[in-house]
Amino acid sequence: MEIEVYNISGKKTAKKVSLNDSIFAVEPNDHAIYLDVKQYLASQRQGTHKSKERSEVSGSTKKLKRQKGTGGARSGDINSPVFVGGGRAFGPKPHDYDFKLNKKVKRLARKSALTYKAKENGIMVLEDFTFEAPKTKNYTELLKNFNLSGKKTLLVIPEINSNILLSARNLKRTKVVTSSDINTYDILDANNLLLVESSVKEIEKMFKVSEK
Repeated sequence: MEIEVYNISGKKTAKKVSLNDSIFAVEPNDHAIYLDVKQYLASQRQGTHKSKERSEVSGSTKKLKRQKGTGGARSGDINSPVFVGGGRAFGPKPHDYDFKLNKKVKRLARKSALTYKAKENGIMVLEDFTFEAPKTKNYTELLKNFNLSGKKTLLVIPEINSNILLSARNLKRTKVVTSSDINTYDILDANNLLLVESSVKEIEKMFKVSEK
């Protein structure tokens, strides 16, 4: 699949980039996408929720009344979960929500997500570029040149570039990642995927290395 290359002014160049069919034109696997997105969202959870049990609530441990002869149900101390202000029974405890997912499944999910984006014509390739200084205005103008203002965009760069990262940091619905950090959730969450020309080669290298 060949795709035209644009400069940051939004104009076509004379160059074209060939997207590898083994990455951008595979048979999509929706279940792999589901598992990868589920694993990604689970890993984002802090898991620090905690409620106090009866042994952790502040209160007297004295038995409230005698066991029998009152005509009512038997009761222990005031910290019991059946009383207002008592501890919670079977409440949440801190734990990690992340779970293991095989590398092959994650790789298939990313390929499937990239394939869907290619089918939707949601991929654009930009010439290699950088900003002289980190300015939000520079990135805003780049989005305007492609009529992407207000849309969710994901820019994939080959390596860390502080000027580009800082320029996009304060903009909502905009995210910049390196080619090694792309994930299924970000790809599908964006309306448009912007690939810097050299990042296409890095993505191809990444998948070839991982398939060995």
